[in-house]
Amino acid sequence: MRVNGIQGTDGTGTQAAASVSGQGEDFSSYLQTTASLEQIFEEAAQKYNVPKNLIKAIAKAESDFRPDVTSKAGAQGIMQLMPATARELGVTDSFDPYQNIMGGTKYISQMLQEYNGDISLALAAYNAGSNNVAKYGGIPPFKETQNYVVKVTQFMNEGVAAPNASYAVNGSSQNASARGSIQAATVEEAEESYYQSILEQLFSYEDYLKFIELYTKIQEAQQEKEQEEAEKQEGESDSYRAYQDLKFNPVAMNLLGGGI
Repeated sequence: MRVNGIQGTDGTGTQAAASVSGQGEDFSSYLQTTASLEQIFEEAAQKYNVPKNLIKAIAKAESDFRPDVTSKAGAQGIMQLMPATARELGVTDSFDPYQNIMGGTKYISQMLQEYNGDISLALAAYNAGSNNVAKYGGIPPFKETQNYVVKVTQFMNEGVAAPNASYAVNGSSQNASARGSIQAATVEEAEESYYQSILEQLFSYEDYLKFIELYTKIQEAQQEKEQEEAEKQEGESDSYRAYQDLKFNPVAMNLLGGGI
Protein backbone atom coordinates (compact mmCIF):
# COMPACT_ATOMS: atom_id res chain seq x y z
CA MET A 1 0.00 0.00 0.00
CA ARG A 2 1.32 3.45 -0.89
CA VAL A 3 0.43 7.03 -0.18
CA ASN A 4 0.70 9.50 -3.03
CA GLY A 5 1.60 13.15 -2.85
CA ILE A 6 3.65 13.04 0.33
CA GLN A 7 5.09 16.43 1.19
CA GLY A 8 8.80 16.46 0.35
CA THR A 9 11.31 16.54 3.21
CA ASP A 10 15.02 15.97 3.36
CA GLY A 11 14.99 14.01 6.60
CA THR A 12 16.35 10.48 6.73
CA GLY A 13 17.56 8.15 9.45
CA THR A 14 16.23 6.08 12.29
CA GLN A 15 13.89 7.30 14.95
CA ALA A 16 16.43 6.58 17.66
CA ALA A 17 19.08 8.74 15.95
CA ALA A 18 17.15 10.63 13.31
CA SER A 19 18.55 13.36 11.11
CA VAL A 20 15.54 15.47 10.23
CA SER A 21 14.78 18.79 8.66
CA GLY A 22 13.33 21.80 10.42
CA GLN A 23 15.62 21.84 13.42
CA GLY A 24 14.57 24.48 15.90
CA GLU A 25 10.94 24.39 14.76
CA ASP A 26 8.72 24.90 17.80
CA PHE A 27 5.26 23.37 17.56
CA SER A 28 4.18 24.91 20.85
CA SER A 29 3.53 28.25 19.17
CA TYR A 30 1.17 26.97 16.48
CA LEU A 31 -2.09 26.80 18.39
CA GLN A 32 -2.57 28.82 21.58
CA THR A 33 -5.89 27.28 22.63
CA THR A 34 -7.45 23.91 23.41
CA ALA A 35 -8.24 21.24 20.86
CA SER A 36 -9.63 17.72 20.79
CA LEU A 37 -7.42 14.84 19.72
CA GLU A 38 -9.46 14.56 16.52
CA GLN A 39 -8.76 18.21 15.73
CA ILE A 40 -5.06 17.76 16.39
CA PHE A 41 -4.91 14.66 14.18
CA GLU A 42 -6.80 16.52 11.46
CA GLU A 43 -4.43 19.48 11.57
CA ALA A 44 -1.36 17.20 11.52
CA ALA A 45 -2.76 15.20 8.60
CA GLN A 46 -3.36 18.33 6.55
CA LYS A 47 -0.06 19.96 7.42
CA TYR A 48 2.06 16.95 6.47
CA ASN A 49 -0.26 15.40 3.88
CA VAL A 50 -0.49 12.10 5.73
CA PRO A 51 -3.75 10.11 6.03
CA LYS A 52 -5.38 10.86 9.36
CA ASN A 53 -6.30 7.20 9.82
CA LEU A 54 -2.61 6.29 9.56
CA ILE A 55 -1.58 8.79 12.25
CA LYS A 56 -4.38 7.64 14.56
CA ALA A 57 -3.47 4.01 13.95
CA ILE A 58 0.14 4.69 14.98
CA ALA A 59 -1.04 6.53 18.10
CA LYS A 60 -3.36 3.64 18.96
CA ALA A 61 -0.61 1.04 18.55
CA GLU A 62 2.08 3.10 20.26
CA SER A 63 0.32 4.40 23.37
CA ASP A 64 -3.42 3.81 23.05
CA PHE A 65 -3.68 7.63 22.85
CA ARG A 66 -2.11 8.15 26.30
CA PRO A 67 -0.11 11.41 26.39
CA ASP A 68 1.74 10.65 29.64
CA VAL A 69 3.18 7.21 28.86
CA THR A 70 6.91 6.42 28.73
CA SER A 71 8.08 3.08 27.34
CA LYS A 72 10.88 0.94 28.75
CA ALA A 73 13.03 2.12 25.84
CA GLY A 74 12.40 5.76 26.79
CA ALA A 75 9.92 6.65 24.03
CA GLN A 76 7.46 9.28 25.18
CA GLY A 77 3.92 10.47 24.64
CA ILE A 78 1.13 9.57 22.27
CA MET A 79 3.34 8.86 19.26
CA GLN A 80 6.16 7.44 21.42
CA LEU A 81 8.99 9.71 20.31
CA MET A 82 12.52 9.05 21.49
CA PRO A 83 13.95 12.12 23.26
CA ALA A 84 16.67 12.77 20.67
CA THR A 85 14.22 12.41 17.79
CA ALA A 86 11.75 14.73 19.50
CA ARG A 87 14.41 17.41 19.83
CA GLU A 88 15.37 17.07 16.16
CA LEU A 89 11.72 17.35 15.17
CA GLY A 90 11.25 20.56 17.13
CA VAL A 91 9.21 18.99 19.92
CA THR A 92 10.04 20.77 23.17
CA ASP A 93 7.60 18.78 25.31
CA SER A 94 6.86 15.20 24.31
CA PHE A 95 4.08 14.99 26.88
CA ASP A 96 2.19 17.81 25.16
CA PRO A 97 -0.29 15.92 22.91
CA TYR A 98 -0.26 18.63 20.24
CA GLN A 99 3.50 18.80 19.95
CA ASN A 100 3.89 15.03 20.11
CA ILE A 101 1.32 14.31 17.41
CA MET A 102 2.67 17.03 15.14
CA GLY A 103 6.21 15.74 15.62
CA GLY A 104 5.25 12.09 15.09
CA THR A 105 3.29 12.99 11.97
CA LYS A 106 6.23 14.95 10.62
CA TYR A 107 8.45 11.95 11.23
CA ILE A 108 6.18 9.39 9.55
CA SER A 109 5.79 11.80 6.60
CA GLN A 110 9.57 11.74 6.21
CA MET A 111 9.58 7.96 6.30
CA LEU A 112 6.84 7.85 3.66
CA GLN A 113 8.86 10.23 1.53
CA GLU A 114 11.97 8.09 1.94
CA TYR A 115 10.13 4.90 0.89
CA ASN A 116 8.11 6.47 -1.93
CA GLY A 117 4.82 6.24 -0.06
CA ASP A 118 5.21 2.59 0.96
CA ILE A 119 3.31 2.50 4.25
CA SER A 120 4.66 -0.89 5.35
CA LEU A 121 8.29 0.16 4.99
CA ALA A 122 7.58 3.53 6.61
CA LEU A 123 5.98 1.79 9.60
CA ALA A 124 8.88 -0.67 9.83
CA ALA A 125 11.31 2.27 9.91
CA TYR A 126 9.18 4.05 12.52
CA ASN A 127 9.38 0.97 14.73
CA ALA A 128 12.83 -0.52 14.06
CA GLY A 129 14.73 2.32 12.38
CA SER A 130 15.50 2.94 8.74
CA ASN A 131 18.99 1.46 9.20
CA ASN A 132 17.44 -1.94 9.82
CA VAL A 133 15.07 -1.54 6.86
CA ALA A 134 18.09 -0.80 4.67
CA LYS A 135 20.11 -3.62 6.21
CA TYR A 136 17.48 -6.28 5.50
CA GLY A 137 16.18 -4.79 2.26
CA GLY A 138 12.63 -4.50 3.60
CA ILE A 139 10.73 -5.16 6.81
CA PRO A 140 13.31 -6.50 9.29
CA PRO A 141 12.87 -10.09 10.47
CA PHE A 142 11.97 -8.93 13.96
CA LYS A 143 8.75 -10.39 15.32
CA GLU A 144 7.92 -7.17 17.13
CA THR A 145 8.34 -5.06 13.99
CA GLN A 146 6.42 -7.46 11.78
CA ASN A 147 3.55 -7.59 14.25
CA TYR A 148 3.67 -3.80 14.55
CA VAL A 149 3.28 -3.29 10.80
CA VAL A 150 0.34 -5.70 10.69
CA LYS A 151 -1.33 -4.14 13.73
CA VAL A 152 -1.04 -0.53 12.56
CA THR A 153 -2.18 -1.42 9.05
CA GLN A 154 -5.22 -3.19 10.48
CA PHE A 155 -6.06 -0.23 12.70
CA MET A 156 -5.69 2.10 9.73
CA ASN A 157 -7.94 0.04 7.46
CA GLU A 158 -10.62 -0.55 10.08
CA GLY A 159 -10.43 2.95 11.53
CA VAL A 160 -9.93 3.83 15.18
CA ALA A 161 -11.70 6.43 17.28
CA ALA A 162 -9.60 8.77 19.37
CA PRO A 163 -10.78 9.42 22.94
CA ASN A 164 -13.11 12.38 23.33
CA ALA A 165 -10.60 14.56 25.14
CA SER A 166 -9.34 18.10 24.70
CA TYR A 167 -5.91 19.36 25.60
CA ALA A 168 -4.23 22.70 26.04
CA VAL A 169 -1.58 23.09 23.36
CA ASN A 170 0.43 25.95 24.83
CA GLY A 171 2.28 23.98 27.52
CA SER A 172 -0.17 24.98 30.26
CA SER A 173 -0.79 23.39 33.65
CA GLN A 174 -2.94 20.66 32.11
CA ASN A 175 0.14 19.14 30.54
CA ALA A 176 2.23 19.92 33.62
CA SER A 177 0.05 17.60 35.69
CA ALA A 178 0.83 14.76 33.31
CA ARG A 179 4.54 15.51 33.47
CA GLY A 180 4.39 15.57 37.25
CA SER A 181 3.71 11.85 37.30
CA ILE A 182 7.03 11.16 35.59
CA GLN A 183 9.79 10.52 38.10
CA ALA A 184 13.10 12.33 37.83
CA ALA A 185 14.84 9.04 37.12
CA THR A 186 12.90 8.76 33.87
CA VAL A 187 15.18 11.26 32.17
CA GLU A 188 18.27 9.24 32.97
CA GLU A 189 16.52 6.03 31.97
CA ALA A 190 15.44 7.60 28.70
CA GLU A 191 18.99 8.71 27.90
CA GLU A 192 20.35 5.27 28.72
CA SER A 193 17.66 3.62 26.61
CA TYR A 194 18.41 6.04 23.78
CA TYR A 195 22.02 4.92 23.54
CA GLN A 196 20.92 1.32 23.93
CA SER A 197 18.55 1.71 21.00
CA ILE A 198 21.40 3.04 18.87
CA LEU A 199 23.49 0.02 19.83
CA GLU A 200 20.63 -2.30 18.92
CA GLN A 201 20.43 -0.76 15.47
CA LEU A 202 24.16 -1.10 14.94
CA PHE A 203 24.23 -4.54 16.53
CA SER A 204 21.25 -6.64 15.46
CA TYR A 205 19.83 -9.61 17.33
CA GLU A 206 21.33 -11.90 14.69
CA ASP A 207 24.74 -10.30 15.28
CA TYR A 208 24.19 -10.68 19.02
CA LEU A 209 23.61 -14.43 18.64
CA LYS A 210 26.75 -14.73 16.51
CA PHE A 211 28.69 -12.80 19.12
CA ILE A 212 27.44 -15.05 21.91
CA GLU A 213 28.39 -18.14 19.90
CA LEU A 214 31.86 -16.77 19.15
CA TYR A 215 32.35 -15.60 22.73
CA THR A 216 31.34 -19.04 24.04
CA LYS A 217 33.83 -20.76 21.72
CA ILE A 218 36.60 -18.39 22.83
CA GLN A 219 35.77 -19.05 26.47
CA GLU A 220 35.76 -22.81 25.93
CA ALA A 221 39.09 -22.65 24.09
CA GLN A 222 40.58 -20.54 26.88
CA GLN A 223 39.35 -22.98 29.51
CA GLU A 224 40.78 -25.93 27.59
CA LYS A 225 44.12 -24.14 27.29
CA GLU A 226 44.17 -23.34 30.99
CA GLN A 227 43.28 -26.93 31.80
CA GLU A 228 46.07 -28.26 29.57
CA GLU A 229 48.58 -25.92 31.22
CA ALA A 230 47.38 -26.95 34.65
CA GLU A 231 47.73 -30.64 33.73
CA LYS A 232 51.16 -29.99 32.28
CA GLN A 233 52.30 -28.22 35.43
CA GLU A 234 50.85 -30.98 37.54
CA GLY A 235 52.69 -33.57 35.44
CA GLU A 236 55.96 -31.70 35.79
CA SER A 237 55.40 -31.43 39.51
CA ASP A 238 54.79 -35.18 39.77
CA SER A 239 57.96 -35.87 37.79
CA TYR A 240 59.96 -33.60 40.04
CA ARG A 241 58.61 -35.25 43.17
CA ALA A 242 59.40 -38.69 41.73
CA TYR A 243 62.92 -37.50 40.93
CA GLN A 244 63.40 -36.25 44.47
CA ASP A 245 62.10 -39.51 45.92
CA LEU A 246 64.44 -41.47 43.71
CA LYS A 247 67.40 -39.21 44.49
CA PHE A 248 67.16 -39.76 48.22
CA ASN A 249 66.33 -43.46 48.01
CA PRO A 250 69.47 -45.44 49.15
CA VAL A 251 68.44 -48.55 47.26
CA ALA A 252 68.00 -46.61 44.03
CA MET A 253 71.30 -44.83 44.54
CA ASN A 254 73.12 -48.14 45.07
CA LEU A 255 71.54 -49.66 41.96
CA LEU A 256 72.50 -46.63 39.89
CA GLY A 257 75.93 -46.37 41.38
CA GLY A 258 75.20 -43.14 43.24
CA GLY A 259 75.06 -41.21 39.98
CA ILE A 260 71.84 -39.39 40.60
